[in-house]
Amino acid sequence: MPDRESREEASPRETEAARRRRRAQFLRELAEARELRDRVQPRRAKAARLRHAVRMRTFRW
Repeated sequence: MPDRESREEASPRETEAARRRRRAQFLRELAEARELRDRVQPRRAKAARLRHAVRMRTFRW
């Protein structure tokens, strides 16, 4: 554990940049997986879209 702490103190910007890169990659893969699932299961995707639309219509700010 001490090695990890000393590395974080030495270069906090690199770890932040690396974390952001990993997060961006994860979000890209997640979006790709959702698109694939929607293509494979169009009926379920349509139902989810309709549920989301109803939810957004009933929600008030």
